[in-house]
Amino acid sequence: MKKALFVLLFAAVTMTAVMAQAAAEEDVLTVYAYDSFASDWGPAGTLIPAFEEETGIKVNLVSAGDAVEMISRVELEGEDTRADVILGITDDFAYRAYPYLESYDSPIISDIPEELRFDPENRLIPFDYGAFAFVWDSECGLDKPQSLSDLADPEYKDNVILIDPRTSSVGLGLLLWTYNIYGDGDEFVSWWEAMKENALTIADGWSSAYGLFTEGEAPIVLSYTTSPVYHVMNDNTTRYQALVFPEGHEATIEGIGIVKGTDMREEAEAFVDFILTEAQIDIAVANSMYPVNSAIELPEAFDYAPKPSVLFRSGATPQEKTEELQAKWLSIMTEND
Repeated sequence: MKKALFVLLFAAVTMTAVMAQAAAEEDVLTVYAYDSFASDWGPAGTLIPAFEEETGIKVNLVSAGDAVEMISRVELEGEDTRADVILGITDDFAYRAYPYLESYDSPIISDIPEELRFDPENRLIPFDYGAFAFVWDSECGLDKPQSLSDLADPEYKDNVILIDPRTSSVGLGLLLWTYNIYGDGDEFVSWWEAMKENALTIADGWSSAYGLFTEGEAPIVLSYTTSPVYHVMNDNTTRYQALVFPEGHEATIEGIGIVKGTDMREEAEAFVDFILTEAQIDIAVANSMYPVNSAIELPEAFDYAPKPSVLFRSGATPQEKTEELQAKWLSIMTEND
């Protein structure tokens, strides 16, 4: 009898502990974010504690890869996803995220320029933006490329680090950029055939590509016009320069959204509003991107982040066309392999 009573008491205590843990987890806002946001050098290290202290809301930040990997994870998890908020979905992949998100008409939206708002239903709200560009090491000894066409010159053979457009929003940005410049005909094919020869490697994502660049593996890498800001602020150098081409550049806009069916709706809204206001400077500096909130004043280091005079918006390309271009790119890059 005593043994049975002990077992019952143990079971009761265990069940109480499990229920308490579950309740505690329910009181935590789970945010899926891209890796660089959650990394040691990203803005999360200061922003998340600041948000928690200000609001009393606990945050479980999950590093979920890049934008593509994050969406794939939410798609795979479906209704069982742990995420309450997803942060870092780019406008070119927004169509994949929309089915899993709820609309939120944040009061801060009025401070975001209309040309940056890509979702009329506000399922994804912009929080920063940038323009894709090639970054050049000015101490490499090579001539400075003046256009996309210049990059296709044999002079740059094995000197360029590219990124796969199937696994990275940055890689896709270049694919759409070349489509907006060359169309999808012979010029498009010729440029990519030349870049197949000029590419030292094709990285899976931006972090690995830029890491190879800063390690000196190649003097040119696909990145953003804002990338030099990091080096000015942290390395005190203007060695790395964003190449601005007269043909124009592809813009990218990153958004934040509230996951459909969340039990933390009020807390999620508070987090979104925080990202759109107090967090804007830290995100701009850490991500080397432009803030969307028009009321934000930027540090002088952003003088080294040139804004192209012509911008194409990645999200404006239809989904079907994007998929067609990805297939065409794969065919070009694997031909004769």
